[in-house]
Amino acid sequence: MSKRDELIAKYAEDLKEKCGIKADMDLLTKVTIGCGPSIYNADAATVSGSDQSELETVKNNFLIKKLGLKDGSELDKGIDAVMETYGKSNRNKYRAVVYYLLTKHFKKESVY
Repeated sequence: MSKRDELIAKYAEDLKEKCGIKADMDLLTKVTIGCGPSIYNADAATVSGSDQSELETVKNNFLIKKLGLKDGSELDKGIDAVMETYGKSNRNKYRAVVYYLLTKHFKKESVY
């Protein structure tokens, strides 16, 4: 099992345990690959739900650039909803899981 496959399995487990969601493994794999090498870096692999500048980066680089969404208050509401689903008190929010949840939230699976 490759390092990436191990991480994908860990992300699927996170979705199941912390969000109560059974992962679409095909989509989760594509989202994880889309994250690139950041998944192997401890700091870059997670998203701080309380750091406003990091949430802005998620909004600009993922929602607007990657998913092609228009900037607006609904993007912030979507990020808030995903952070709520993942659990605000949960310190380790994996970037791939957050991106997966955002992709599902905005129904943009077709991007992948």
